[in-house]
Amino acid sequence: MREIINQITPWYESGSAFAVATVTRTWASAPRPVGAAMAVSLSGEVIGSVSGGCVEAAIHEAALEVLQTGQSVSVTYGVSDENAFAVGLTCGGTIELFIQIIDKKSFPEFAEIATAIKQHRGVAIATVISGPATIGARMSFDADKSYGSLGTDGLDFSVFEDGRGLLNLGHTRTLMFGPDGERMQDEVAIFIESYAPAPHMIVFGAIDFASAVVRLGKFLGYHVTICDARELFTTKKRFPEADEVIIDWPHRYLAKVDIDERTVICVLTHDPKFDVPVLEIALRSKARYVGAMGSRRTHEGRLKRLREIGMSESELSRLRSPIGLDIGPRTPEETAISIAAEIIADLTGGTGEPLSQGSDPIHRHSLASESGLTP
Repeated sequence: MREIINQITPWYESGSAFAVATVTRTWASAPRPVGAAMAVSLSGEVIGSVSGGCVEAAIHEAALEVLQTGQSVSVTYGVSDENAFAVGLTCGGTIELFIQIIDKKSFPEFAEIATAIKQHRGVAIATVISGPATIGARMSFDADKSYGSLGTDGLDFSVFEDGRGLLNLGHTRTLMFGPDGERMQDEVAIFIESYAPAPHMIVFGAIDFASAVVRLGKFLGYHVTICDARELFTTKKRFPEADEVIIDWPHRYLAKVDIDERTVICVLTHDPKFDVPVLEIALRSKARYVGAMGSRRTHEGRLKRLREIGMSESELSRLRSPIGLDIGPRTPEETAISIAAEIIADLTGGTGEPLSQGSDPIHRHSLASESGLTP
């Protein structure tokens, strides 16, 4: 819902009810990820997309029906559905969606949640989408407290505890519980939408390649920091898209930063006095991805120096160097695309091979595979 929040907030503020259809689970080559949302107003206006055009017409009709009946529903479209071709989902995937009504009466916390999302503060929404609990019941929460109820104290407690872990990682998915929050049971399905602050990309080295990486990092949705000790080159004018421009020694800056499991670190300095100290910190942190630029000879020399300061082979195995995928890049922009491709592949489990030569599902990030659920 993050991608449409600015457009649907005026609907809410006007007092008008509207329906929101959200992708809650996917299987195989589903066209949009879990969390993708589409809103439909009482007049039939549409904002957002849940399938890239495949099932929008069917969802539009279903959303209008929800607005008429006032009853939230779960719907599934895909190759296993006898109506799949009729609704246009010909790409081979299956998607499950939850369609609910949002207005001031049914969701009084929406305005506060919308503000938190716009201000990049971590917040989550837990919604009952199936089971004996009240369908559509909601509970919102941040890292410290929760609002609303899903029906029972036990269910509220379990969802809050497990949901905070998802919020910390920025994960959106469906969790299964017993009626009173019992884990390892599957009577109640709770969809948890996490709106965590943007993940952090830290780029070290104020060079022309860094400028392209910063631009692409912003395009991918990261909060991007550029850092270099050289004041002459590290300026906002040279890196206008960066959220932060830091003049400091890389290792000294990184030692002060909160690095989590979503952090991406790109070391583009390829100078031992800069990259060895910062890589020592980066490779021993929780960072999701650590890559370093340089030739294969530079890489071998870098590994030698890192071993000399006591880094283990396990720690060194985390280093992506030379950075990026082999797509034959020459320009800074092409190199940035190579680096971004490797970051995406690392996150989703992609192989980096041409899609035309593979047989696995194109869209690898599947809630069904993450949660162990099957359609």
